[in-house]
Amino acid sequence: MGDPMTSDEKRQILESFGRAPALLSAALGQLPKKMWLHKPSVERWSIHEIILHLADSEASSYVRCRHLIAEPRSIGAEFDAARWAGTLGYFHQSTREALEIIRRLRKMTYQLLVTIPDPVWLHAVDQPADGEISLETWIERQERHIPHHIEQMKQNYALWLRTHPPRKPASRSQSRTMSLSAC
Repeated sequence: MGDPMTSDEKRQILESFGRAPALLSAALGQLPKKMWLHKPSVERWSIHEIILHLADSEASSYVRCRHLIAEPRSIGAEFDAARWAGTLGYFHQSTREALEIIRRLRKMTYQLLVTIPDPVWLHAVDQPADGEISLETWIERQERHIPHHIEQMKQNYALWLRTHPPRKPASRSQSRTMSLSAC
């Protein structure tokens, strides 16, 4: 583990962590819902699947964060994102409800983290796949998680646009000609 974070670094990461659900909502507002089920390839997730993954990840993170704070030096549970996505039937789950889960759990975790004393940030658990992970390391990873998936969503949209180009609106002269010919 590296040097402990400064108070300014913690504050910046926490603010970014807390803003992530709003960033996600803003990004989704730019992506047409009709393409949320589009899978760019078999191995890539659709936007719908990414949203459900983020809800599952947020639920897992909600527990993991509390575990780090309340039970340091214990063994932490793993979150196998691919297994969860493959077995939990994401296709049939609601993105609206998943977004609400993300928003609420992130808010609760943020509100908890801004109140903990400095020594707690050094608490760590042993992760079977990653070894020892501190609360500081955990928050640095979590702070980047939603923005990472927003970028994936934007890539999905760019790929979707290649096969579904937007229709060009009729020009003013074409619309006028069309309306005159309809008379």
